Amino acid sequence: MADMTITNTAETADTGQPTHADKRVLLAAPRGYCAGVDRAVETVEKSLEKYGAPIYVRKEIVHNKHVVKTFEDRGVIFVDETTEVPQGANVVFSAHGVSPMVHQEARKLELNTLDATCPLVTKVHHEVKRFAKQGYQIVLIGHHGHEEVEGTAGEAPDVVHLVDGQDDVNALDFPEDTKLIWLSQTTLSVDETMDTVKMLREKFPHIQDPPSDDICYATQNRQVAVKAIAPKVELMIVVGSQNSSNSKRLVEVALQHGTKESYLVDYADQIDLAWLEGVNSVGVTSGASVPEILVRGVLDLLAEQGFPTVEEVTTATEDLIFSLPRELRPSRTNRE
Repeated sequence: MADMTITNTAETADTGQPTHADKRVLLAAPRGYCAGVDRAVETVEKSLEKYGAPIYVRKEIVHNKHVVKTFEDRGVIFVDETTEVPQGANVVFSAHGVSPMVHQEARKLELNTLDATCPLVTKVHHEVKRFAKQGYQIVLIGHHGHEEVEGTAGEAPDVVHLVDGQDDVNALDFPEDTKLIWLSQTTLSVDETMDTVKMLREKFPHIQDPPSDDICYATQNRQVAVKAIAPKVELMIVVGSQNSSNSKRLVEVALQHGTKESYLVDYADQIDLAWLEGVNSVGVTSGASVPEILVRGVLDLLAEQGFPTVEEVTTATEDLIFSLPRELRPSRTNRE
């Protein structure tokens, strides 16, 4: 492991530039695992401990190649559909949530289900059900094909309308007296979401805002940290997988707020050393489903390439913890 020195600073988003020519790394904090991902990963770990392999997981437990591969090596079997799980087996639902139809399939197959859905995603599911009962048409801002929006829309498919940009907004058509409200996928870019909301308000001035922000605290915090660093670095490396929505948003946010180049990598060995040519300052962050060991690998590589100084820029602190599914919590006897 290469030598590196990590110092800590607290910052807010500004447009300052590096004060010296030394090669350095600005490391975003917070980064990596959020409470929902931590809960989902621990759900699979505890399921393995309690039931043994194989444990089935519908879809990827979180959108990270390393996490999925590590679990596969321990006997976890990932499937695309619940119907692929043998009758009576143990199955974990991923952090992104599932629709009521998936729960029905699981009951028909008599599966032992362990629901690792992030509680913040569950909150949006509850919002959909509540507003559907109240007679609203719901405009869901999100990305087509993403597992989270499929599960959310599945709560009330007849009244949920998914939009992802101007074309989708243009295609919406409601009578003037329609009760309208917008909700959103939890892992979107805050700025991008509000741009879509602006479009919706221009077309439907009476559309209502959700009772609370749907974009999760971790997504927002990681974007704020990138905004603080982006104007001060020439290159931003985001550790995360290509199918991770919140990781891809971090790349976009970096480019929108001053970084000349920004790349998404799963592992340090995916970094093209040509990216570092002529660069004195590098920002590093990671998506909410990324274990810290992958970030350390990137820092080690940067140290080997002449970037031994790492300054951790802290824009927020996170202490939220979500409890495990009830089936996996220690019994009261064990806790006494």
